[in-house]
Amino acid sequence: MPKSKRVSVVALTQTDKKGRGGKEKLIEEIQKSADQYSYIWVFSVKDMRNTFLKEVRNDFKSSRFFMGKNRVMAKALGNTPEEEYKTGLSKIAEQLNKEVGLLFTDKTPEEVKAYFNEFRQPDYARSGVVASQTIVIGEGAVKRGVDPMPHNMEPLIRSLGMPTLLRNGIVTLSAPYTICKTGDVLSTNQSHLLKLFYHQLAEFHVQPICCYHNGEVINVDKQ
Repeated sequence: MPKSKRVSVVALTQTDKKGRGGKEKLIEEIQKSADQYSYIWVFSVKDMRNTFLKEVRNDFKSSRFFMGKNRVMAKALGNTPEEEYKTGLSKIAEQLNKEVGLLFTDKTPEEVKAYFNEFRQPDYARSGVVASQTIVIGEGAVKRGVDPMPHNMEPLIRSLGMPTLLRNGIVTLSAPYTICKTGDVLSTNQSHLLKLFYHQLAEFHVQPICCYHNGEVINVDKQ
């Protein structure tokens, strides 16, 4: 494992004392982890859900995760070859943009890739997400899964844009209704309807981007 080039002192200006202290603590923890673990991964998260991320953290109890402050994490690693904490870490720092995180671990690359390839959790899509399927509710008696839609929910689904009516206490559609089409950017009403009808169009998935080991960075093909 490459030794630290130097003791890295990172200046953090234009912040209050509390904020500066938090950033300095994060930098210290990241550099400590860089010394402790054999592998450093950059990863992104598709359809982020804290509940599922907590499950991932629990499965990697002996490892460390960092997310949320890309600029500070990049400073800890070093943005340039001259600033990098260890040889090659600036190549990791340049990957820290958008919604990504760092994983420090001693698990082998094969173990990490196999785990994340298998760990996929379906969930309900939120507003702003692009629909991956076309969802149509057929005409006639409206069902929620295999059961009839409860009559007391009819005002709610009608308020969300579905033209339902009650016939003899049965929630009914006079014509098929399309909740969303593939490629639609879901509105709040559409995401609410999808949840009410048990259609999970989102999938939590951690995608490894690249891995650092002994001064070398290897990019990972998307899975």
